[in-house]
Amino acid sequence: MKISKIIKQVGWKEVLAVIILLLAFVFFRSERHEMAAIGPELKNADIWWIVSGIVLTFFYVLLQGLMYVTSFRSTGLNIKLADAVGLFLKRNFLSIFLPAGGVSSLAYLPRNIRTKGYKSSKIHQASAVYGFVGLLTVLMVGIPLIGYAVFINKNFSDSWIGISILTAVLVGCYCIFISFRKKNSFYLFFEKKFPKLISSAEEIFSSDIDKKQFWLTVLVSIAIEFCGVFHLLIAMYAFGVPASFSAAAISYVVSVLLMIVSPFLRGLGAVEFSLTFILANFGYSHADGLGVTLLYRVFEFWLPLVLGIFSYLWSGRKLFARVLPVFMIFSLGIINLLSVITPALTNRIHILKNYLPLEAIHLSKILTLISGILLLVTSANLFRGSKRAWYFAVVLTITSAVFNVLKALDYEEALFALFTLGLLIYSRKEYILKAKRISIHRGFSWFLGIFIIIFIFDCLAFYFISERHFGINFTKEQAVYYTLYTFLLFKDSGLVANTPFGRDFQNLNYILGITSWLFLIFSFYRMNIHREQDDTENRSSAENLVKEYGNSSLDYFKLTQEKQFYFSEDVHGFVSFRTANGFAVVLEEPVCPERDKTDLIREFDHYCQQNNLKTCYYRVDESGLIYFNPLKKQKLFIGQDAVVDTEKFSLTGKDKKSIRNSINGLEKSGYYAEILYAPHPEEIIAQIKNVSDLWLTESDKKEIVFAEGMFNAETVQTEDLILIWNADRKCVAFLNIIPHCAPDECSYDMVRKTEDAPSGSIDLLIVKLVEYAKSKNLQYINMGMTPMAGMQQPSNTAEDVLQFAYQRVGSFKSYQTLRNFKEKYASTWENKYLVYNSDFDLLQIPASLNKVMKP
Repeated sequence: MKISKIIKQVGWKEVLAVIILLLAFVFFRSERHEMAAIGPELKNADIWWIVSGIVLTFFYVLLQGLMYVTSFRSTGLNIKLADAVGLFLKRNFLSIFLPAGGVSSLAYLPRNIRTKGYKSSKIHQASAVYGFVGLLTVLMVGIPLIGYAVFINKNFSDSWIGISILTAVLVGCYCIFISFRKKNSFYLFFEKKFPKLISSAEEIFSSDIDKKQFWLTVLVSIAIEFCGVFHLLIAMYAFGVPASFSAAAISYVVSVLLMIVSPFLRGLGAVEFSLTFILANFGYSHADGLGVTLLYRVFEFWLPLVLGIFSYLWSGRKLFARVLPVFMIFSLGIINLLSVITPALTNRIHILKNYLPLEAIHLSKILTLISGILLLVTSANLFRGSKRAWYFAVVLTITSAVFNVLKALDYEEALFALFTLGLLIYSRKEYILKAKRISIHRGFSWFLGIFIIIFIFDCLAFYFISERHFGINFTKEQAVYYTLYTFLLFKDSGLVANTPFGRDFQNLNYILGITSWLFLIFSFYRMNIHREQDDTENRSSAENLVKEYGNSSLDYFKLTQEKQFYFSEDVHGFVSFRTANGFAVVLEEPVCPERDKTDLIREFDHYCQQNNLKTCYYRVDESGLIYFNPLKKQKLFIGQDAVVDTEKFSLTGKDKKSIRNSINGLEKSGYYAEILYAPHPEEIIAQIKNVSDLWLTESDKKEIVFAEGMFNAETVQTEDLILIWNADRKCVAFLNIIPHCAPDECSYDMVRKTEDAPSGSIDLLIVKLVEYAKSKNLQYINMGMTPMAGMQQPSNTAEDVLQFAYQRVGSFKSYQTLRNFKEKYASTWENKYLVYNSDFDLLQIPASLNKVMKP
């Protein structure tokens, strides 16, 4: 097979990527000895020039952010400089690892920009301006610089090839832009080949560009190009080699051209290889050229890469600051235990003995051991968000820092403890759950009681115990001394058991002492436990409030048996919730006047905080997010409610042909639907219960609650039903209509059918429900939520993950099937959200939701 055919099949980008990766391997492998020799030279380099290069890197990053600011302004958008700098750092980081990274990374948008509500076409247009100007200024700066370099050094006339290629690319981009503006041949070709993309492309190219801001972008970009040249000059000065502007100029232009054409890793290896060769042609030694090249790449490539990593970490700093202290406290506990059981360094112990008595060193070891055990216990409670655990963690980290130094001059462990202390202080606001005071008092009472019992028991035992067991005839004073010594777990008491009974007696004392201390320790961390209460008495008050202020189909489920109610002391309203795993999961929003919803949410959050519960709000409507904004909560898109407009719905038309065919097929087979109004006789309830039981067993499903209802004969008897009968008057499918709480809207709960029910049964039930709604003068039918479907533009990482799972993971195919079914009827889709306090909570909420949905 010919090489050209292989390249065609594999793809030129992949081939070029492999070549550049091989160049990187060859370069770094062949130059390993020279790079090792650069280390000593770098130590002798002028530190002030290196610092100057680092400062210029920060200025370079600032200019890149400013370039984004002017690019956005050229399309009529405003962006803060801080956000623009973050955008550059993140895109620059991604461009290193993405194929054709310089271009493909322009599609990435961080959350802080996505949430501003800008039109995506405008943002893409601003990114296109940024990319185009970046190429343009390479040409504007490169041509004069290469002309100057060629005039000085005749060996670089071949550099015009790269400039020519770049010129052709820019001219091509300009022609495409003009073609889309004038809609000529290329536009028509693009419209024919990619019809789905043409509308968004038209929107980008048809918008006008602010010429003043465009030329400001050009000026900023030219300054960025000269930063690169100055970075090379600084690298030359740092190594103490003769600085050549022409060498720096042409080296910079070549490096940029290589990064532009590189499909992967931004020319890593190829740039170093080329710059070393170019500098050698200017008379630099191989070692000097390699040193200058590597230092230049630190300024232009590696430092921005590291800053990009920190930019990503900074975006998740709240989650990071919440999880890391827990890990550090646990690690510090392990370190304390290991540092006690491993031998100390002899030279440090000798120094310490000159200043401290042996008893103080020994006591420091014991206290370090105890603090290590306590830190392990504390880490578990710190993970839960206990405020008391935070206080203990602070005290224990300070104790660890002090006693690690006093026991063996272990300053490494002390520094680790101090760093952990800094993290705890930084994240102090994350710990809000309070320990139960009465449990602490009770814990102290039990501890004192156990201590008194053990004290009396041990004193009497030591006083009367036979001398042969320990070889001592204990006096009253010795009995008290050894009792306290044993209870405080100072194992080095000097007692030596001479008999098996003596050893068992000692072990018993240690076990009793450890049990007492652990009981006391755990009483410090004991939380208030909010227990589910029977709110039957309050249900009638909640029903009255729903009748007065209800405006959602979910209000019906706020009154179901498993719910608890919180009635406000200041607001005429209530919150419907259920607790699980330390969370109060609230269904939708509070039921109260709209003006009071934010106040009631704040009040309920405070109530939960007092009871050591975190809050999350499930299936909040998009219009309801405004009530949570003052509380600075976070949101996660979880799906969409399908809403049918009964006035607009009709079975006529080509798109409803499948529904008509299904219903006609059912009627021909003798099946028909019937609306039954409550109350219902027992035989009807028995029939639909049989259908429900068969549906659960045949489909291998389980009843769920919270935002849905489970089959309850007493409840269903009071609701209107739609049933499908076969020719023998046997029910094969049913739908129960729930009382409507929202104006002009009805909804249903259970849609269940037997396995032998014909296909199209659900269609017949929904069509009959439309008929029912019209008879009741209800304009809308809420068909419930389709999980994860309908997300247009993810606004955070969690939504990115959900969108990927919905589109790619096979186990979520059922959601897509449900979406496809509801699309046949729905005229409107309403976004639904999960509202929560922090990203850390999002790690725990799925388990809580799973639990509250179980009967």
